[in-house]
Amino acid sequence: MSRGLGEVQVRAGAETDLAPLTDLYNHYVRETAVTFDTEPFSPAERRPWLLSHPEDGPHRLLVAQDTDGVLLGYVTSGPYRPKGAYATSVETSIYCAADAVGRGVGTLLYGALFAALAEEDVHRAYAGIARPNEASVRLHARFGFRHIGTFTEVGRKFDRYWDVAWYQKDLR
Repeated sequence: MSRGLGEVQVRAGAETDLAPLTDLYNHYVRETAVTFDTEPFSPAERRPWLLSHPEDGPHRLLVAQDTDGVLLGYVTSGPYRPKGAYATSVETSIYCAADAVGRGVGTLLYGALFAALAEEDVHRAYAGIARPNEASVRLHARFGFRHIGTFTEVGRKFDRYWDVAWYQKDLR
């Protein structure tokens, strides 16, 4: 992949990624409303999340890094809900480093994730997008997600209420 980033590798996330993954996510916790977490995490606090995404199966963590090993972003698929009947549905989440936004990293990550999920017993993917976030809406639309509803004023962060739009992608 080029577009100003050089070569980018997508691979399964590993414990050695814990610190940069935590730093990347904490940027969004501190600076934006795209996540409703309100307090930054330590790597130790974030470790159970990382370990909940094995290298195979429907619940994945993939990372994008440049040739210098710099983390450019990550994507996950995780349980949609904890009850057994939801097992064939996943919730996806994607975050890019601030300096990698708009440079194709998200497209690369989602492409790799959906290629991996094609081999799994997954029927649907869901994504919640805090509004406004037009870049994320465009990325999800590019991958076939369609808007299915919006929860209005569902979260409060930075002394204001935020809506979350929900999107669905059919995988079979």
